[in-house]
Amino acid sequence: MFNVESYRGTREESYALVKKQLAALLEGETNRIANLSNASALLNQFLDRINWVGFYLLEDDELVLGPFQGLPACVRIPIGKGVCGTSAKQMETLRVEDVHQFPGHIACDAASQSEIVIPLIKNGSLLGVLDIDSPEKNRFDELDQKELENFTQLLVSYL
Repeated sequence: MFNVESYRGTREESYALVKKQLAALLEGETNRIANLSNASALLNQFLDRINWVGFYLLEDDELVLGPFQGLPACVRIPIGKGVCGTSAKQMETLRVEDVHQFPGHIACDAASQSEIVIPLIKNGSLLGVLDIDSPEKNRFDELDQKELENFTQLLVSYL
């Protein structure tokens, strides 16, 4: 059984712990859906002040909803559309302080105010994106971006 340790240290120490927990969850498991499901559940438990966390997976030139935690979400997002589709097209992280100021933002949950989307890239190919929404403006900072990019790199190594 997986034991969730509490996050009481600095933010950096807490991120180190969540990555250690992710590695423990992924070790020896090859099923992509199981690994993405556990990763989204772990992030949902770890991150405060968020209202949605999950994955969109690349399928036939569009992003299709994958494992997530939160309210029901948009099922398909065209590449290049919204924050997720733009991150996928550019293959780079997008940190959006106010989603209402993002051209073409796709509002799956009206409560979302800020968002971070990190592409999942393996061997130069896009697998999908990690999408995290918050009901607060400017929820995600540079440390969140750096650590969540490290989290996704670890995750992708198991996919």
